[in-house]
Amino acid sequence: MAMREIRTVGDPVLRTPCDPITTIDDRVRSLVEDLLETVDEDGRAGLAANQIGVGLRAFSWNIDDEIGYVLNPTIVELSEDEYQDGDEGCLSVPGLWFPTRRAWYARVVGHDLDGKEVVVEGTELMARCLQHEVDHLDGMLYLDRLERSVRKKAMRAIREQL
Repeated sequence: MAMREIRTVGDPVLRTPCDPITTIDDRVRSLVEDLLETVDEDGRAGLAANQIGVGLRAFSWNIDDEIGYVLNPTIVELSEDEYQDGDEGCLSVPGLWFPTRRAWYARVVGHDLDGKEVVVEGTELMARCLQHEVDHLDGMLYLDRLERSVRKKAMRAIREQL
């Protein structure tokens, strides 16, 4: 297991959709261990594999004292009439938080290391995390979901950090 370096905005791996995991082998087991160790730090809610430079569909979470992971996650349900508006941040966009609208509830289906189906669902912060991490695996950053005027401010703030 290893605490892995977080890739930041501008790294092309963050904009590349991740490949499905087709075989659960030692490489995938090691990836999951690294995701779990790297997300297990105060202030970290979720971590997608591409944020540590691995282009495979897997992420971990650390919400309300629960740490877990899912392989090949797919969002299967979002609340359609209930939303949450709040500031969202990202380990790959360090130090910046911007108002991002997300569904209030989300449900993800994927698999564990034994190949068994797992369902991960939640409201509020967990729902935000599930949506945020699946976006990462699809090559999207939360910045892409910002309203236009807010996105302009975000991009300016990122340029100022460089």
